[in-house]
Parts: sequence; structure tokens; C-alpha cells
Amino acid sequence: MSRSEYLKLADTIAAEIAVGSLRPGDRLPPQRSFAYERKIAVSTASRVYAELLRRGLVVGEVGRGTFISGEARRGVAALAEPRGVRTDFEFNYPILPNQTALIARSLEGLAAPALLDVASRQAISIGTPAIRNIGAAHLSKGGWSPSPEHLVFTGNGRQSIAAALAAVVPAGGRCGVEALTYPFVKGIAARLGIALVPLSMDEGGVRPDSVEKAHREAHLSAIYIQPAVQNPLGATMSEARRADLLRVVEMLDLPVIEDNVYGFLDDEPPLAALAPDRCIVVDSLSKKVAPGLALGFIVPPERLRESVIASVRSGGWTATGFAFAAAERMMADGTVAALMTMKRLDAQARQKLAAAHLQGFEVKANPKCYHLWLTLPPHRRSQTFVAAAARRDIALTPSTTFAITPGHAPNAVRLALASPAMDQLDIGLRTLAALLNSREDDFVSTE
Repeated sequence: MSRSEYLKLADTIAAEIAVGSLRPGDRLPPQRSFAYERKIAVSTASRVYAELLRRGLVVGEVGRGTFISGEARRGVAALAEPRGVRTDFEFNYPILPNQTALIARSLEGLAAPALLDVASRQAISIGTPAIRNIGAAHLSKGGWSPSPEHLVFTGNGRQSIAAALAAVVPAGGRCGVEALTYPFVKGIAARLGIALVPLSMDEGGVRPDSVEKAHREAHLSAIYIQPAVQNPLGATMSEARRADLLRVVEMLDLPVIEDNVYGFLDDEPPLAALAPDRCIVVDSLSKKVAPGLALGFIVPPERLRESVIASVRSGGWTATGFAFAAAERMMADGTVAALMTMKRLDAQARQKLAAAHLQGFEVKANPKCYHLWLTLPPHRRSQTFVAAAARRDIALTPSTTFAITPGHAPNAVRLALASPAMDQLDIGLRTLAALLNSREDDFVSTE
């Protein structure tokens, strides 16, 4: 069969998905059966399935088969924008009921002509001496106190990740990342022309031996990891694992991009406390304050600071003057610190509620964080479960969204607990628990 003919077959399956003949969670026949039904060679069937996988239309679950992806109708393998569902377990934006009033008090007076004139001016990537000093004090934790002169700023956390990646990984280069990781890093890397190499994980986080193996086989330029409150698994690396990992990256001379956006929920300082010349810390105010009042931070080693600054400038990722002004006021007067304390308590309360409703199911959760990882019972499939939840107006994120290797996602979903109000969180968790306990027939749509 020619290349065009196997692509036509893939197009046929794609069309069936588009019109709804094949729905998220539907299982495709084994490749040999597909080949027999279509009167084609098994090798051709394999090429058709590979093409569907490349397009993100299907997902393979090890030992179970190939299923229509829950992302197929969106055409992307990452989170979309919030969709206005009744219960949103997909996006993790912790907004407390009383935080707007607290922020308003902090920003009161910022609209005064003299202050607004300063805030409206063009900003630069390194900010001002005042914001650098305040930012460094805000980021200090445990035994880590970054030098104000090292700080570089962006508009938000995603831009900080993009700038850090662009600074240390060349186009066409490879970066090691956790096998299950923050979904947006996949899109960022694709736009920068960077290949992501999955790093094996265990209960302690990234395995140091997997970094050695990946570098030996793929020659990495850097690694990107989340040592504290990892997304999606919630784990925080132990001191022993941190030390082992840093020994390996030091030996291999690899820079570490350390995503610390959720780190405010835990007590551990960044890896940079142990290896300041090896780690690039990225952080943001988006979770601590609000996504609409974000400011991104990058703390690179001195030797990489100019490269990071150049990356921010060339990427157009410099924060606005108003963002600098608002962040400076909120960090200086204690508003950000107060919100962090309140959100730590809020996250713990939400985890307790989730633990009560999901008792008896396989859950990975850090009692301090805003998300959990739910491994589904063997008779449930993640794509089908997400689709069934959606029919009940509940948005979940399937494991495929977080997996670096297509077709090798575990049978699980992530629940983001931050967005729903507490009463809605309670109702949503009850509904999911009932869905997990329901009969198999309940997963079939009646539409």
C-alpha cells in the first residue's frame, strides 16, 4: 500500500471521530483484526495506528489496547481554556472568597496619577532595584536566599519556563522531563523546536539513573523538573533524592530548570539551595495571588543570567510596568504572604474532603497540595471516565495530557481541587465517587 493509501485510511478513522461515530473511550480493534477487516497487511495497519497516534486521535493503554482519545475532538494534547462547566476539576486556579478585598486594599492608590504614570511606562526584564530586592526577599526560603542581582522577570510562569528553556536548550536540542509533567511544557518545547525526553519516575520523583540513561542515549542539554508538589502527582522530593539527583547532573554538567510554582504549598526550599550554580528556578504569582495578577520570576546562576535576559527580550516575555508595580506593592505590604498562608490552609481542607469521598480508591496525593492523581479501577478507562464525567458537567484531565510519550499513559486522571467553591467541590467529589462505583453500562452515553 502506498503512503497516500494508508493516510486515506487514517483520514477515514479521523472522519468517524469527527462526526461522533467513534467516541472518546471507544476501543479500536487489535491491529491484526483491523488489518483483516480492511483487507490490508498488518504492517499497514500498524502505520495507520501510528498516524492516528501522531495526530493525537488515539491513545494506547499498555496491556489494554488502543482507544479514541478524549482530546481527539479538540485536536490538541494539552489543556484547552476553561470551558464554563459546572464543576471544574481541570484547571487549578485557587481564588479564595475574600482575597479580592485583600488585594484591593493593597493596590488602593495605585491609580493615583503619579503612581500610574510610573506603572504605565515600558519595563525591562530585570525590573528595578526595588522590585529585585523585594522579589528576592519574597522567594527566600529555608536555606535559600537568592541574590537580587540574579533575578529576571517575565509576565507569568509559562513565559519563565519558555525563557529558561530557550536560554539553555538550542533549537533541535533535547531536554529531559518527568514522564508525567506539566502539560504546557510540551507546547512550549514544540514551539521552540526542542525535543522532550521522558525521565522515569518512582514514588520519590525523577530517578537519577534515568537522567544518566537519557543523557547517554539522547545527549540532553538540560532537564526540567518539579521537585516540590509535582504536577500532576503531587510528590515532593526527599533530601536524599535531591542529593542523588544533583550528584548526577553535576557529573553530567546539565543545567536544571526547576519549576517552583507550587512550591509555596510545601516547606522545602528549591534545589538551588544545594546547587545554586546548577539550577535555574522559575516561579510565579499566578497561584499565590491570581492568574490575572501574575508576575514570573527566573533565578538563574550568574553565568547564565545574560542568556536568560536575552531570551526574555527576544521572546517578548517582559512583564508590563503595571504588573511590576502591583506585584511590588503586594509583596512589600505582606499581601502575598497572607494569601500564601490562607491558600496552604485551603489546600489542606480540600485534600481532606477529597480523601473522605475517595476512600477505598487508589489515590496519590500530597495533603498540602491542590491536586491529586486518581488511578482508575481496572474495569474503567481514563478516556471513557473523562467522557462520562463530562456528561455530568464535570471537567477532568486524563493522564494522556501529562504523558510525554504518546500511547504510554497510565489509566488515571488528575483532579484539580482549587477552582470549585467548597460546596461545589463536595458535590463534584460525591458524583465522581458514585461514577466510580457505578455499573459499566452507566459509562455508555445515551445521546
